[in-house]
Amino acid sequence: MGQYKIYRYASLFFVLFMMVGCAHYTVNQPLAQVDPDSGYRGKFMGQAGNSDELLLYLTFSGGGTRASAFSYGVLEELKNTEVTINGKTRRLLDEVDAISAVSGGSFTAGYYGLFGDRIFEDFEPRFLKKNIQGALGSRIFLNPINWVRFFSPYFDRSDLAAEYYNKNVFDGGTFGDIAARKGPMILINATDMITGIRLAFNQDVFDVICSDVSKFPVARAAAASSAVPILLTPVTLRNYAGSCGFTLPEKCETILREQDITKREFHFLNHARPYLEADKTKYIHLVDGGVADNLGLRAALDRVLALGGVWETLQYVGLENTRKVVFIVVNAETEVSNTLSLFGKPPAFAAMLSSYSSIAITRYNFETVMLLRESFYRWSDEIQKNRCAGKPVSTEPGACGDIKFYLIEVKFDALKDEVERHYFKGLPTSFKLSEEEVDKLRDAAHRILTQSGEFRQLLDDLTQTSH
Repeated sequence: MGQYKIYRYASLFFVLFMMVGCAHYTVNQPLAQVDPDSGYRGKFMGQAGNSDELLLYLTFSGGGTRASAFSYGVLEELKNTEVTINGKTRRLLDEVDAISAVSGGSFTAGYYGLFGDRIFEDFEPRFLKKNIQGALGSRIFLNPINWVRFFSPYFDRSDLAAEYYNKNVFDGGTFGDIAARKGPMILINATDMITGIRLAFNQDVFDVICSDVSKFPVARAAAASSAVPILLTPVTLRNYAGSCGFTLPEKCETILREQDITKREFHFLNHARPYLEADKTKYIHLVDGGVADNLGLRAALDRVLALGGVWETLQYVGLENTRKVVFIVVNAETEVSNTLSLFGKPPAFAAMLSSYSSIAITRYNFETVMLLRESFYRWSDEIQKNRCAGKPVSTEPGACGDIKFYLIEVKFDALKDEVERHYFKGLPTSFKLSEEEVDKLRDAAHRILTQSGEFRQLLDDLTQTSH
């Protein structure tokens, strides 16, 4: 009997040891050869019937379920809004060309990218109105099998979260599945914890590290985008640079050779240059996208920089005939409680950390939005010069100079009632909200969008040009 017990314990130890050895995060797959004419790229995306005269770009901020529900409410309102373009009446949702998302917003964006209108059928019970945080906590703290897996140096909390999202939220969907659906381009953004670079999951970016993003799980990208430092662990990518024939475009090489440190283009490319040397940057460790940009808006700004200008960007996606460029920025930012100012005792560490991150995010959000708005005049001028090619610039509908930019902000500050503003800004950024809180966030998104002066102006302009 004693020998049987020893054998049983030895067998159990062996099984546990093998589990530790097998516990490993999902590795991104290598790319055999760069092919700019295939893969998950913006120029191959777009819903059938989408007008090339309207470029509609959505950005979803971070902020846990609060951000997910708020951005979901915007999608609902766009679904309910009909517009007529070139004699065809469609939902404004069907005109969305791209969605760039961060953290909590990446779940809404990723789900819509994979399943389209199905999001309005089951996203609420599967994610928004489910205690995701509790489900993850149970797997971390109450499942002995996962305790053993955590002994592996290659498996941690974010890897476990990615597994849960993959099975229970995204149904195993990959970026290749999003590409196959031919909907809007979905950009899920994370932050390189070493360089601070914002990294978006698309093939143009993955070409640099010679990896095939089409095989990468959307769940793992969402886990990376929402990997809040300290609370969650980084999500790791393998760098295969130098193995697929990728080279920087000549324009980028020229910018790097000029060494002009006063240009944003130089800093942008110079910070990305370490990725080209796989022997020096073997792995990329990703954390919450909000660390680099909590609005998801920098993806558009950086794209224009990388391609050399807004005209080159429109050419890349085949939208040279665009007349209206619309940014709808969904911002579920929080605020620091002013109750800390009522006490002379220094705030606790948690309060200090929360205050620091909120202040940094809010100020950076403001600067990013202002940078975008200030770019509109320059971009309009660039488009007109290229499209008119020396001819008189006419802004009449359909003429070469007919181009207009819109910036529509959907954020809690737009609410007139102060109590209501504080209520929404005070909601936790966790992945657990009550059903009532979720419904209130959706309703707020509907009201803020429909009452936006810029949004009403867009609808008026679309109505006038349709006649």
